[in-house]
Amino acid sequence: MERDVQVSQLISQLTASESPFALQKDSRGLLSYQNALKTLPEVIESARREDQACFMVYQEERWSFERFFDELDRLACWMLEQQVKQGSVVAIACRNRPEWAVAFCAAARIGAIPAPLNSFGRKDELRAALEDIQPALLVCDKDRFARLEGKISVEHCPILVVDDSQKECESQEIESVVHFREVIETINKPQAPLPMPELNDDSSALILFTSGTTSRAKAVLSSQQAVCQSLFNIDFISAMSGMSSPGKVQKIIADAKTPVILSAVPLFHVSGLHAQFLTALRNGTRLVFMHKWDVHTAYDLMKKEQVTQFNGAPSMLLQLFRDNHPNKDEILAQLVGLGFGGAGVPESLMDHVFNIMPEQMIGIGFGMTESNGVASAISGDLFRANRSSSGVISPIMQVKIVDYLGQEMAEGEVGEVWLKGVTVMTEYFANPQGTAEVMHDGWLSTGDLGLRNKDGFLFIVGRLKELINRNGENVSPQEVESCLQRHSAVKEAAVFGIDDDDTGEAIVAVVSLDHHCYADEQELRSFVNEHLASYKVPSQIHILERNLPRSPAGKLLRKEIKREFSAKAEA
Repeated sequence: MERDVQVSQLISQLTASESPFALQKDSRGLLSYQNALKTLPEVIESARREDQACFMVYQEERWSFERFFDELDRLACWMLEQQVKQGSVVAIACRNRPEWAVAFCAAARIGAIPAPLNSFGRKDELRAALEDIQPALLVCDKDRFARLEGKISVEHCPILVVDDSQKECESQEIESVVHFREVIETINKPQAPLPMPELNDDSSALILFTSGTTSRAKAVLSSQQAVCQSLFNIDFISAMSGMSSPGKVQKIIADAKTPVILSAVPLFHVSGLHAQFLTALRNGTRLVFMHKWDVHTAYDLMKKEQVTQFNGAPSMLLQLFRDNHPNKDEILAQLVGLGFGGAGVPESLMDHVFNIMPEQMIGIGFGMTESNGVASAISGDLFRANRSSSGVISPIMQVKIVDYLGQEMAEGEVGEVWLKGVTVMTEYFANPQGTAEVMHDGWLSTGDLGLRNKDGFLFIVGRLKELINRNGENVSPQEVESCLQRHSAVKEAAVFGIDDDDTGEAIVAVVSLDHHCYADEQELRSFVNEHLASYKVPSQIHILERNLPRSPAGKLLRKEIKREFSAKAEA
């Protein structure tokens, strides 16, 4: 059977009128899954369990489902007592840990709007985010409390501190500081289920922040429908992967391993929140939280907890597969599934993973915070046959490729990727100008360059503003980076353009080398010249003995790198 026919047949079969993934169209012409739950409170209640099975692991703590839902109910009651109500914003500034999950679900359960903050943010970044969203409550751990110096410029906003002592907080001379553990121990468990809030598709459900690097991060507001459809779309991806990879599914069933996810991606990102935590909650899957990312600790945890699934940023996967942990092969063999980010994955890494993990369900996805992670995804045998793609376009997402005037381009042509669908954000919260800059008659301009083919696959090739124009020829930095990273000595690479009198723009590369490896600039330039057109060869290559800076989501901080090396390059 032809590949394109197979994919289209799979989607048609899965979305047929009698299927669990049957589609419906609204008055705007947007498709959605008929059988998806409507609101986050419904999602939480549908996942409720009262048993002692382990749900979350954090350091030496093991949380049962019973404990999780018990603390969720107590905290939700306390929030209501504090006048946190439907539509109130609850900010969460905390590292990945069980209390984060409890605070998120307690807020969502009463119809409030959880707003996870970037826990890596410094004082000014955290305060700016709080000023933008004006929360009714801030939940933070002791590290974020110290970083904020116990002070926020939001009136009438109590601070609920996780893992802190009364003495430490009182020393800050702050009123309205409450302690998470004290709340849980003093609030009685409700005798009857909490009433369900009255919500509809358009009710606000979630605020997540974009990963801004040099400008103020924007607060992305999403509706109940957007979040719930995104979660159900993850089920669709799993079903499509299973149907297209029957041999791998049979092996997974035969092995009968207990599903366990290692959660290393921050929960304040859509990938950590939707694809890991909320999906684990819905499916009753055990989550193992990392205190902070460390590749040796990751391997130790995977072995100890018998982890079966790991999804990580490209930088995490690079470290994972280049590490020399003594039980590396054994631990990787126990994995059932592995997930990549949707762009920026070196070809050499992908080839390596496919070679050493031939039986596992390996997948990739592309989406944005503004689309609740939905755009395209692929896993299993389909991905192995289409490894250069960023996945099959979701049936509930429209994708078009446009030129610089916003005019749609033909299939196979590279342009900016625009998205339209029920999972696209409502707006940038309290930022109409920012919203107007990216929303065009319901279409979200992503800033990503890509193409789509006739088979329904999406290919992401770079960022719109990062294209380098050299002698009239457009050069994708990601293409040059991917080539450099195929060199055996190169660990990671960043490529950007600088003004040049002769060529318009010159190509500059910054690379870090693997430990104990060596390569000089000329060798690397010659290597690129062997694989790419001559106009794509960097004019300069800066070689570092340290890692390149990345965001919490694992994305290269290109602006930061360019700012640091532009002056050197121009000199």
